[in-house]
Amino acid sequence: MINEVKACRICAGFLPLGPKPVFVVHPEAKILVVGQAPGTKVHATGIPWNDPSGDQLRRWLGVDRDTFYDPSIFGIVPMGFCYPGKGKGGDLPPRPECAPTWHAKLLELMPNLQLTLLIGQYAQKYYLGNVRKGSLTETVRAFESYLPRFIPLVHPSPRNKRWQKNNPWFEEKVVPILQFEVGKILQSVHEP
Repeated sequence: MINEVKACRICAGFLPLGPKPVFVVHPEAKILVVGQAPGTKVHATGIPWNDPSGDQLRRWLGVDRDTFYDPSIFGIVPMGFCYPGKGKGGDLPPRPECAPTWHAKLLELMPNLQLTLLIGQYAQKYYLGNVRKGSLTETVRAFESYLPRFIPLVHPSPRNKRWQKNNPWFEEKVVPILQFEVGKILQSVHEP
């Protein structure tokens, strides 16, 4: 299955830099990160969240790079696996073909998942469906109602600094609980 996804060319004609699926799947993964789609830096390196957004995400999670890139802890399955191209306000949305084609199959390969982080509106719409709130802000504010399975997050992009400044409750309330939930899982991994 993993090789099928790596060889995927479903939307090749729409991708300005061509297909290069970026994801991490491991049967022991405990935490799943569902983001949007790789940016140009991630496309170039093939390393998910290898950019300023990833630095911010790891800070929110309270983990270092080694922990984040340990596939037996973190699985990474974006809504779009390849760089979708540039739009007026930043990168284009994730290609709509990826999630319905591959997510369920890849999730079957990760039976030990305990927590899924839904980063941004596309992941929240796909995974929460009609239980998400009217806006991304309302959905993230109601994060506790989705525990223990999900935590919806705003995208950690530097473009969202204004959102973060206008919503200080995120750093005050969501980040500590996010770190607590991640810490519980990490502690269980390291127990003898």
